[in-house]
Amino acid sequence: MNSADARIHTTADDPARGVYMISVAAELAGMHPQTLRIYETRGLITPKRSAKNTRLYSREDVDRLQRISELTTELGMNLAGVQRVFELEQEVARMHRRIRGLEVHAERAQAELQDELDRVRSSFRKELVPYEPPGQALVPVDRRGERAVRIAISRRS
Repeated sequence: MNSADARIHTTADDPARGVYMISVAAELAGMHPQTLRIYETRGLITPKRSAKNTRLYSREDVDRLQRISELTTELGMNLAGVQRVFELEQEVARMHRRIRGLEVHAERAQAELQDELDRVRSSFRKELVPYEPPGQALVPVDRRGERAVRIAISRRS
């Protein structure tokens, strides 16, 4: 594997690793290097820095530059609009993570409640004894049958 292949392989393994100098990143993104500097000044992109303070752009940075180009040229957005789009995308991603966390929490709580319900039902089956009245079946009581029930009770006494 030659050094160029090694760089490509390393970049593919970690798309956030800064490996491209500004001229290469600009060429990959299809824009002038000065444009990258402007985007950095505006806070739209934050390249890594080498030990000698050289800007190093990652594959993620190049993808972001291409997205900026798409938003500005194809959709006609200004840079403030692009910044707002990126902020909203981050907010949506945070919300998705929060929703997923709440779903996991709800699933755990549901499983715990189901376990508790199963335990209580099992306990009831073991501890409850069915009631059978001595010598006589239970009879529904209504106004007409109330006297008959009283007579049956008084005869037992």
